[in-house]
Amino acid sequence: MPSTSSFDNLSEVQNKSLLEKGRIVLTLAWPAIVENILQTLVGFVDTLFVSELGLVEVSAVGITQTILQVYFAVFMAIGVGSTSLIARAIGANNIKEAQKVAKQSVLLSSWIGILFGLITLFFAEPILRLMGAEPAVLQQGTIYFRIVAVPSIFISLMFGLGSLLRGVGDTVSPMKAGFWMNGIHILLDYVLIFGLGPLPGFGIVGAAVATVVSRVVGVAILWIQLRKSETNIGKGWSRGWKADRSVLRSMIQISTPAAIERLIMRVGQVFYFGLILSLGTYTFAAHQIAGNIEAWSYLPGYGFAVAAATLVGQQLGAGRPKDAFSYGWISAGLCAVIMGFLGVFEFFGGEWAAHYFTRDASVIQQVGLALKIDAFKEIPLAIVLVLTGALNGAGDTKWPMISTAIGIWIVRVAGVYLLGIQLEWGLVGIWLAILLDNLWRAVFLGWRFHSRKWSQTMVKADFSS
Repeated sequence: MPSTSSFDNLSEVQNKSLLEKGRIVLTLAWPAIVENILQTLVGFVDTLFVSELGLVEVSAVGITQTILQVYFAVFMAIGVGSTSLIARAIGANNIKEAQKVAKQSVLLSSWIGILFGLITLFFAEPILRLMGAEPAVLQQGTIYFRIVAVPSIFISLMFGLGSLLRGVGDTVSPMKAGFWMNGIHILLDYVLIFGLGPLPGFGIVGAAVATVVSRVVGVAILWIQLRKSETNIGKGWSRGWKADRSVLRSMIQISTPAAIERLIMRVGQVFYFGLILSLGTYTFAAHQIAGNIEAWSYLPGYGFAVAAATLVGQQLGAGRPKDAFSYGWISAGLCAVIMGFLGVFEFFGGEWAAHYFTRDASVIQQVGLALKIDAFKEIPLAIVLVLTGALNGAGDTKWPMISTAIGIWIVRVAGVYLLGIQLEWGLVGIWLAILLDNLWRAVFLGWRFHSRKWSQTMVKADFSS
């Protein structure tokens, strides 16, 4: 795939037709969609392998992954700032500024990664104990947690380098890195967990080592691709790595609301999961099964969000807010069509899919009802995901944070309590609350993006000097 720099010429983008703009959006989106599918598949395979070791190991990995989601939220938020700034620099055809942003992004990702690594080294066991891990799980979990998260610098750099490449319009290189990383992960997972020939298996330690090695490989591939980028953002890095306070300040200002938004989402999920647990094991099991099936339907949303963030940022950098506006809505429209079709499958095929997870007729029926409600959520969710990406690309991260805070803590949590528990609608009430949350955020973010105030603010950040 060509990078955005080879899409004819950035100065000619405003002359493209609606069809041509749609093609550009799809060209950027599909590799990011594939990358997300790969990550989901590998997570499934990883859980499958570890489940052969026993429930203690499954719990140890599961509780560690819950904590790592918080780490990921911070690392991804740094990537939001990197994508926005570098996309605007590329749009303005200011390669020196782009190189500066890239170097500062690598520095910031490294510092944050080292910080989280040190936190893990000294506080792994207290954190797991705080999460309520039982003694057997605590022992195995501490070992796994330290191995995978002390070298958090590789996780942070993986997110940071991928964000830089996506910001310049190269979504293929992160996808290729994902292929290699995930393939190596699956292979090493099997060999190091169970052993092969004379090589003994190392159980949960092997699973952790496989994860770390695959991440190191992924970072190496992304680093090479960044240095080889047609945009030259990886050139001239030998001239020093001093911190640039102005660039770092801008990056942090953009990234902080994005980090808060993701943390609000994670904490809110933990809270309303507790409410769902209070409804009973079967209801919670049905909710989890429905969530596992539904998770595949929103993978396209992340891909189109990447495309929207890149294109909106680049058009603003080039001083073309009208094109940024059109790319945002084109991305949202294409994603809504695709996720709408997936919603049709959920509506008619939910119970069929549930048979692969359980044989309990009552649970299957509940899953089917939940997914019928969820089918109507797919189009609003497409708008939420893509317009969040578009606003992040513009550096306008405060408004997605506000929408998520209200949506999760007022609409969703209150809705689960009122509809699911007080009115005793059970799983139907829970998924109606989730639908209402996404409808609210779609309307709110749609209003914000349509107002174009984000473009007026960001055009003032001039990269043309």
